[in-house]
Amino acid sequence: MHAVMYPSETAAAKGLALCHTCHLLGSVERGHCERCGAHLHLRGIDSLNRTVALLITAIILYIPANFLPIMNTVQLGASEPATILGGVIILLKMKSYPIAAVIFIASIMVPVTKMIALSYLVFSVRHHRQYSARQRTVIYRLTEFVGRWSMVDVFVVSIMVALIRLQGILTIEPGSAALAFAGVVVATMISAQSFDVRLVWDKRDEVTEEAAV
Repeated sequence: MHAVMYPSETAAAKGLALCHTCHLLGSVERGHCERCGAHLHLRGIDSLNRTVALLITAIILYIPANFLPIMNTVQLGASEPATILGGVIILLKMKSYPIAAVIFIASIMVPVTKMIALSYLVFSVRHHRQYSARQRTVIYRLTEFVGRWSMVDVFVVSIMVALIRLQGILTIEPGSAALAFAGVVVATMISAQSFDVRLVWDKRDEVTEEAAV
């Protein structure tokens, strides 16, 4: 394996790395953090490939998550399965506008936005695109932050299952898509954590040094 060359003005070039546990800057040669003992590494091992693999997994799971029923509405003995979008429509008809909005945002907008954002970040790093490194870092931070709320709709469906049981008149049961969607959420969350945002700045500094030469 060939040695990775880092831009001369970075901490990585000087053999320094930030501890992911306690955020202490330390020498990689020691192998561990002086404060908490956690393992130190300059960059995430195989970060891009892991991110891509998890992204592909999330995209594959997102298909059944949208086409299989997320919940079954049993009304007067008749079962009516509904997909995520269908469930939003049902909730709108029931005038449960806040819940419908939460499920639409958390189930459709957030996962798609996360997958597009992570794909953009991986593409820009892998193909050495000269986009704004600061802008891409902000996109990553927002993606990572929003991902923490991706399970909101799963909890909403769970709460609805527990609460809406009107003596056999109306009952809501979770559908098979709930498991697939939970897989999407987990895969995108781990994918965001696997992406090493420092690679964005490495590529940017490499381009800057080449231009200066």
